Amino acid sequence: MRRIVVGITGASGVVYGVRLLQVLRQMPAVETHLILSAAARQTLVLETEWAPETVEALADRAYDPGDLAAPIASGSVPTAGMVVAPCSMKTLSAIAHSYADNLIVRAADVTLKERRPLVLVPRETPLHKGHLELMLRAADLGAALVPPMVAFYHRPTTIDEVVDHTVGKVLELLGLEHQLYRRWHET
Repeated sequence: MRRIVVGITGASGVVYGVRLLQVLRQMPAVETHLILSAAARQTLVLETEWAPETVEALADRAYDPGDLAAPIASGSVPTAGMVVAPCSMKTLSAIAHSYADNLIVRAADVTLKERRPLVLVPRETPLHKGHLELMLRAADLGAALVPPMVAFYHRPTTIDEVVDHTVGKVLELLGLEHQLYRRWHET
């Protein structure tokens, strides 16, 4: 069983985290552990038709973001990696500075210290130098950054196809196969 930790923050683009959970739920031998921030709960209501409880039900296990005693807060609990999608600049800053004051950041810090894949989907535009420096710092610590940038080589025609492209990139960084978009050589 591959245990994947998913953090969803309050940045715009909660659909990325929701879609990731939907796809992971369909994969055999994948177990998902979700941390939904308080701001993510608000953003879900503002941006989608999804209730926070419905999103939590997509995961095998959901945690309160204040539960720093949760199993995923310890490196002794093996995981196959973690994704924060979307990743707010506040959360990116906390991860880049090891400021683990909530479970999303603590689980990310554990993922980095244990040398497991950490994938961040930073959602902000435009970016200023401080944002870029935070991304560089997170990358230097070992995180992979997947800003949700639209690719057109697979000729997306819907928002779902655009979202699936980013989610597919995230899955690839976790070593998980998918059929969410046509790759360059397949177009």
